[in-house]
Amino acid sequence: MSLYSFGLEPLSCHAWNKDRTQIAVSPNNSVVIIYEKKGSEWVKIHELTEHSGRITGIDWAPVSNRIVTCASDRNAYVWTLKDKLWKPTLVLVRINRAATCVKWSPLENKFALGSGARLISVCYFEKENDWWLSKHIKKSIRSTVTCLDWHPNNMLLAAGSSDLHCRIFSGYIKDIEDKPGPTAWGSKMPFGELLLETKDCGGWVHSVSFSPSGDQLAWVAHNSSVSVVDATQGKEVTQLTTDRLPLVSVLYVSPTEIVAAGHDCCPFQFSYKGLGKLEFVKKLDVPKQTSKGSMSAMQHFRNLDKKATDDEINELGCLHQNSITQLCILAGEKARVTKYSSVGLDGAMVLWDFKH
Repeated sequence: MSLYSFGLEPLSCHAWNKDRTQIAVSPNNSVVIIYEKKGSEWVKIHELTEHSGRITGIDWAPVSNRIVTCASDRNAYVWTLKDKLWKPTLVLVRINRAATCVKWSPLENKFALGSGARLISVCYFEKENDWWLSKHIKKSIRSTVTCLDWHPNNMLLAAGSSDLHCRIFSGYIKDIEDKPGPTAWGSKMPFGELLLETKDCGGWVHSVSFSPSGDQLAWVAHNSSVSVVDATQGKEVTQLTTDRLPLVSVLYVSPTEIVAAGHDCCPFQFSYKGLGKLEFVKKLDVPKQTSKGSMSAMQHFRNLDKKATDDEINELGCLHQNSITQLCILAGEKARVTKYSSVGLDGAMVLWDFKH
């Protein structure tokens, strides 16, 4: 594992290019900065400055090499690289509240955008008019859509919301793709069809992730819980409430292993081996060894006065010194992830190895 700091500003989101030599990050403002790895350093090579509000989501399509960004200015842009410059194309998302999250579909022919307008925009490119159009999924969403994830079949879309619900919709657009086959979640799939609705997740749903097969869906909510719903077990939900601070990002790293991170500043591993068998495995951060030297009496009382504690150490015992905001796959397929990355409010990015 290795840590790299991009400065003092919190990092709200990040995305990698195909060969993982470049990273797009947003330092909690309206700019997306692209860094390139040169030796052991990350060098700033581009700035994407079209948004006027805080960036809330970035996703980089590996094959078509397009970046999609969304922000609180209610806009989304698709960026394409032409003559070593990133050119933006405005997307007609038709929302009247801030965009909150964005995700390319696995085949990169469309992307989904969540927003505070209580709807999901599924956007696709229309060649005739040379623009990005959107279709809306509104059914039964009662509050802000906070997170999204695509099923491996490119048709189904999982969405978590601040109305304490987790849902799976059909994102099939008949203008651009063939009719989908049946899945474990259901076989009737017109656009916007609701295939799953889990009521009362115990808190805002912060992050959702499909398993590599697409038959399970994991999510983390603000009541410090991790949950998995299993389509092969009659869509039954297994929930594990932890005694830790809430987790805000979740990733499937193998068919049975899940990694989640959040306000505890370090990633945790969970395993799901069937209905009712969701377990905490371990903390994935090795605590730093701190050497405690002898402290003078004066220093002891000065610390008591200043910090209300006689501890000299004000660092957390983990790599990130503040909440982790997002996890991303770095190496390997979803069925066997070997490396993943995290960014946090401390302005740092950490690359983690996952041992199977």
